[in-house]
Amino acid sequence: MLTVDIEEAKTQLARLVDQAARGEPFIVVEGGKPLVQVVPVGESRRPRAKRTGFMAGEMDIPDDFDEMFRAEVEEMFYGE
Repeated sequence: MLTVDIEEAKTQLARLVDQAARGEPFIVVEGGKPLVQVVPVGESRRPRAKRTGFMAGEMDIPDDFDEMFRAEVEEMFYGE
């Protein structure tokens, strides 16, 4: 992805925005640190997170799940 210093972005903004609109996003940096990413409108910057429950019905969780290995964990922490 194209990286552009903020000073260059100021002088070349119209050209850079045109490129981004055509599907060539760019990152504006200042002092070598990224500030913003310019992408076309409607393009997602991050993949959408998976929804909770996407594996519903795929596995069985024991009824005592919250208590499993409790004695062993307490022994590791408290030495009892």
